[in-house]
Amino acid sequence: MKRFALATVAAVVAMAGPALAQDKPVEIKLAHWVPANHLLASTGFIPWGKSIEAASGGSIKVTIFPAQQLGKAADHYDMARDGIATVAYVNPGYQAGRFPIIAAGELPFLVDKPGPASQALDGLVPPVRRARDEGRQGLPDARARRHDPLQGPDHRPGADQGMKIRPANGTVGQMSRRSAAPACRCRRRRRAMRSRRAWPTRSPFPWNSIISFGIDKVTKFHTDMRLYAAVFVWAMNKPFYDGLSANQKKVIDNHCNNEWAAKVGAAWGDAEDAGREKLIAMGGHTMVPMSKVQIDAWKKAVAPVYDDWVAGAGKAGIDGKKALDDLRGQLARTGGAY
Repeated sequence: MKRFALATVAAVVAMAGPALAQDKPVEIKLAHWVPANHLLASTGFIPWGKSIEAASGGSIKVTIFPAQQLGKAADHYDMARDGIATVAYVNPGYQAGRFPIIAAGELPFLVDKPGPASQALDGLVPPVRRARDEGRQGLPDARARRHDPLQGPDHRPGADQGMKIRPANGTVGQMSRRSAAPACRCRRRRRAMRSRRAWPTRSPFPWNSIISFGIDKVTKFHTDMRLYAAVFVWAMNKPFYDGLSANQKKVIDNHCNNEWAAKVGAAWGDAEDAGREKLIAMGGHTMVPMSKVQIDAWKKAVAPVYDDWVAGAGKAGIDGKKALDDLRGQLARTGGAY
């Protein structure tokens, strides 16, 4: 979330010419940890990189390193900070407690449509910038992505007691504890779900990723509700940005804004949501619908997680209640509210 620039990408492309051609060639090493064929590659990483290359007149090249090629998933923020990667795909929730403010986007029953929700979450940047260890370091975008379905045969809150849960982030871990469900941090979701020691197991996951990660092979029951969201940012190495020419910085600024947050969030979110129909078409998968009464029961069970977040924000020197109200206001404005 480097800084906001209002110029459109088209305007930047129109500038690509002799002036940009004089810039020193540089390479962005974009590291991520999802499979190379993941939807995020075709809807996010690749279009973003190609647009930067075009807008810079070819002076900035983007090379993508997928599937943890440069480091483990939980290490990607530090990889960008230390220059191992130029840009890294980061799930702040993989280091629970380190990024307490942006974790607001992970709260249950808060966000709905991924594109508008991502745009709203990106608007939370000003208070994030003031928080310890959450200062902007060239983050191209913050995207909220729902992990809608909860895999498991029973959809009641607390029904997972005695099961092993693979939380997608620290907030989901808190939710599991609050609903009396023991959490386990399994390195490999599919391996854990196949393991007799780990079964029965639940794992919240976005629809199409259930297929791309092979989870569809080992689970057939899906609680069909929008439970929480996972937050992702693309972190850029600050010395790299500082070393760019003025023209190149402008290109990066125009690819690190609220517009791109909304664009990638929407493209990836819509593609993920399409996975639900794919699973139904496969056959053998049970979608468990949720009534309003059942969802209200879930909301009541996980309500203390909001108090936990406000308390954590306070320890970081932020008025958590105000920040949460601001985020809700942004969600209402963009249409991303639950």
